[in-house]
Amino acid sequence: MISGWRDTLTAEDRAIRDVLVAMGKHRQQIALVVDDDDQLLGTVTDGDVRRSIIHEISADRPIRDIMNSSPATAHPSSTRGEQLGIMSELAIHHLPLVEERGRVVGLIHRERLLESTETEKPNTAVLLAGGLGKRLQPLTDNIPKPLLKLGGRPILETIIRQLRDHGITQFYVSLNHMGDQIKSYFGNGAKLNVSITYLEETTPLGTAGPLSLISPVPADPILVMNGDILTSIDFSSLLDFHRQQGADLTLSTREFDIEIPYGVVNMDRETVEAIFEKPVKKFLVSAGIYVIEPQLLEGLIPNKQKDMPEFIRGAIDDGKNVAGFPIYEYWLDIGQIEEFKQASGDYERVIAK
Repeated sequence: MISGWRDTLTAEDRAIRDVLVAMGKHRQQIALVVDDDDQLLGTVTDGDVRRSIIHEISADRPIRDIMNSSPATAHPSSTRGEQLGIMSELAIHHLPLVEERGRVVGLIHRERLLESTETEKPNTAVLLAGGLGKRLQPLTDNIPKPLLKLGGRPILETIIRQLRDHGITQFYVSLNHMGDQIKSYFGNGAKLNVSITYLEETTPLGTAGPLSLISPVPADPILVMNGDILTSIDFSSLLDFHRQQGADLTLSTREFDIEIPYGVVNMDRETVEAIFEKPVKKFLVSAGIYVIEPQLLEGLIPNKQKDMPEFIRGAIDDGKNVAGFPIYEYWLDIGQIEEFKQASGDYERVIAK
């Protein structure tokens, strides 16, 4: 039984957004919706929450609006075999333990029930670390951007440690600008208990081109991430979401708001029909974190420049299933001096803890 299972309990009127953040904090990927007496009202998984956001259900609505009100459960006296049987039949990872009167008394995780020591995932991660970092000059005059330190360690090391904590131990790191410094710092990855292979660009290959240098191509989905992102997302949830969607490619998305600093006027010829004071336009932007099925790499030409938007458009044009994984956890693309300063202030509060 999960020792911190009570962290998964939540009230039915709690906002969807808050429940998702709590899931990420406790890394349980499920919430048990209960009343004041811990009577089980329903369950919500991380995937349920993100799919609701994709379907444009407001993240401010109460969690009861998207919960499964008839979840599978087991009695606390049920055997390990019975519990495994339920989860295997329904292809679920969690099983609440509920006594006769409906009160939750525990939570079972399938992998832990199997007493699996397999914390290591079969997935490979590719970290893109070959950029010039021009917008961060003079900080990057003598050091590559991924080696800039936050909380006393390089940005790239923080990313590797986070992915390692989610069970990913096989890494490719793409290099170009001052790549020797990165190789010298990380070596083969042994000091971080991971394995690192370097993809060395002779010319800049963009954000998708380095994938053409991977050999041999892994058999399992590949997680690709820019090497200058500070985030607290649950990478295991991202990989689970990719699998559950049956996606060929999943890109993480982030809501980005732009406030127009003027009154915006709608006109029909010479007639003003409406005016809106400083409206806010909302967009979904790519967050620089992807999961890619290995067969998609077959279309890449070795050592030919290609950026990720072009690669993704090609997958869409080919009829591939391209899914979007909404991020509501902390996320920051460290591209400019002000963002680096913000990341420096956020690191201890958001990442280190």
